[in-house]
Amino acid sequence: MVRHLRSEANAGRMLPFVIEYQGRLVGQLTVAGITWGSMCSGHVGYWVDESVAGRGVMPTAVAMVVDHCFRTVGLHRIEVCIRPENGPSRRVVEKLGFREEGLRPRYLHIDGAWRDHLVFALTAEEVPEGLLSRWRRNRPRGAPRDPQNTRGNRAAPGN
Repeated sequence: MVRHLRSEANAGRMLPFVIEYQGRLVGQLTVAGITWGSMCSGHVGYWVDESVAGRGVMPTAVAMVVDHCFRTVGLHRIEVCIRPENGPSRRVVEKLGFREEGLRPRYLHIDGAWRDHLVFALTAEEVPEGLLSRWRRNRPRGAPRDPQNTRGNRAAPGN
């Protein structure tokens, strides 16, 4: 898997990241399917360890990576495709204000069958102030603190 991620990253088609929280690996996030030309787009996939779910780790990591894609890499659009029954992943994009665009029937082959996915997207124009900035500003009072501001936490390229 690591060889594949490195190869795709070196070819400019993917940006793999690992997510650390309090000094340990707790997740992974990948921007894949990077397309240039008139599209300038990519799609994000992610997972996080259940032990840190609900602490804002994944929304913060997604926001950081989307900002990197828009501001540094030069992408215009980011999509996240999620199985309809995956409530925790849906909450991540809902918290961040991704727009739901619809259903892709039988989109990906997972666990031996073609599975439907909901499509969520953002364009660079929708977050001129940056997604991380918007996420921090819109977090409800009493929400878990921002993991980026916790000493020793970071999203790091997975190379």
